[in-house]
Amino acid sequence: MTPLIAKMIWAVGVVGWFVIRYPHQRRSRRTPKRVRSDRVREFVLMTISSTGLGIVPALYVTTGFPAFADYTFRPWQAWLGALVFAAALWLFYRTHKDLGRNWSVTLEVREQHALVTHGVYRHVRHPMYSAFWLWAVAQALLLSNWIAGLAGLVGFGTLFFLRVGREERLMYETFGEEYRRYVARTSRVVPGIF
Repeated sequence: MTPLIAKMIWAVGVVGWFVIRYPHQRRSRRTPKRVRSDRVREFVLMTISSTGLGIVPALYVTTGFPAFADYTFRPWQAWLGALVFAAALWLFYRTHKDLGRNWSVTLEVREQHALVTHGVYRHVRHPMYSAFWLWAVAQALLLSNWIAGLAGLVGFGTLFFLRVGREERLMYETFGEEYRRYVARTSRVVPGIF
């Protein structure tokens, strides 16, 4: 493993994310929405997350900037990052498959929206967030740069901590007691950690 190969693995992971997400995003545009959250807030949070998981690391991968924040590359760390990114993509795929037409990129409730509690949602309420956390960790392991590597944790972490509570309130409002029972038997992001 070399720094160049680690950067290429990061880039392939991002392409894999796009390939998984694209058909679901196209389909979601055609599904009518019943409730939409604050669009400006959602746009700002998505921009922050995209900057950390995409723009900053892409700048580093393509130009080497900011080289002053580089640290010693460790092949074992990059191998671990590749494994974590593979797990992130698998989980990302599963969440989309399990959600089906209930998926949305922002906080929205769709017409005929159903509470999904099967598949990866059987144990975790927000496995898509789990997948993004894994991506952010993989990025930190693959890119041996303090800024580009950690940008995903900061960018996605900002989105997560400012959104997950609002998302759960929306689910309580939409599904009531059914969601309360679901919350009682599942973890938020990491299986077994309530």
